[in-house]
Amino acid sequence: MKGLIPLIILLIVEFYSFQAIKTITKNKWALMIYLVVSLALMLFIVYSFMNFDRGKGQTRGTLFVIGLALITYIPKILVFLVLFIEDISRLVEACVMSFVDNDREQFFIPRRRFVSQIALGIAAIPFSSLLYGMTIGKYNFKVIRQQLFFDDLPEEFDGTTITQISDIHSGSFDEDTDKIKYAVDLINEQNSDLLLFTGDIVNTHAKEMDPWIDTFKGLYNPKLGKYSILGNHDYGTYFDWGSEKDENQNFENIKAIHEKIDFKLMLNENVKLKKGASEIVLVGVENWGRKFGKKGDLKKATTDVKPEDFKILMSHDPSHWDEVVQHDEDHYHLTLSGHTHGLQFGIEIPGFFKWSPVQYIYKQWAGLYENAGRYIYVNRGFGFHAYPGRVGIMPEITVIELKKTKKVA
Repeated sequence: MKGLIPLIILLIVEFYSFQAIKTITKNKWALMIYLVVSLALMLFIVYSFMNFDRGKGQTRGTLFVIGLALITYIPKILVFLVLFIEDISRLVEACVMSFVDNDREQFFIPRRRFVSQIALGIAAIPFSSLLYGMTIGKYNFKVIRQQLFFDDLPEEFDGTTITQISDIHSGSFDEDTDKIKYAVDLINEQNSDLLLFTGDIVNTHAKEMDPWIDTFKGLYNPKLGKYSILGNHDYGTYFDWGSEKDENQNFENIKAIHEKIDFKLMLNENVKLKKGASEIVLVGVENWGRKFGKKGDLKKATTDVKPEDFKILMSHDPSHWDEVVQHDEDHYHLTLSGHTHGLQFGIEIPGFFKWSPVQYIYKQWAGLYENAGRYIYVNRGFGFHAYPGRVGIMPEITVIELKKTKKVA
């Protein structure tokens, strides 16, 4: 019964889409091919969703189905909306005309051809965008640079650069190793002093990273080191495990990945980064999210940290900063997060405008935010998940330069 309502909705959407096609062509073969292809796609998508197996988790196959569903039905839903609005207007117009000339034969006014053409033209926009996102956009890596000024940054750290990546989601990659190698080379070209990864190295299984170990091991070793934390997907909670033993073993294997690619995994702990006689504190917590578990322990991670220390915090989910970190009595100068991916969909004109539906869920969802001198930077993500592409919100490599505020004489 649960699947019946969505199926009825799909059939209504398909009916309206066929009506649009029918108004622009009378060729019986073209209409027949459209019907056969549409029916085959609908049955395949419905069957795939109904038979999704949490015991297997998300695979490249499920990513393909999600992408296919979006690229098929978002355009058709737009066609439906345009033609449905036209039907309402036709009904109102017909009612008015029936009172005027009482001509029953003309009560149902023929569908307007140009409205169908407009509907199909509108539908072409998301179709082409989603297709671009699945073929090119998902690997269209962008380097985004940010310069931040702090009054209390130790002098020796003035000009220190940090490269941040987040949300690798290696289980989503296809077999195009050249694209990932290109991104790794792009990270290395930044030659920053510190390299940080802020969680979600896999979708679920540690084995997802096996084909990519050597690639990510090629990331350079900067002066101040390579550090990482866990994200919500790294705990394997989106999967029906056969036993607690298997789940725990997978989690241990995921933690071991970080050492294999030469990152120091931080589990509610901190490290002092030194330059000359000065030091700053890098803090890494486990995942703390408003909706995805609260394993992060900020107090445990900073037991030996002084309030006056300059602190950089790695915390995967930006809701941690929104609800806790920005209000903490200890001043966390900069928090680095990821998690949102910018929903992998939106509109962004750098420096002028950015929008994504995810902003209605997360107040801090992409880029830099500040409150009372406390900053958070939310990385848009390296990889992709669920929808196998990116539209408008591109995969990101962040480079942040720390600067000491110069005092005016």
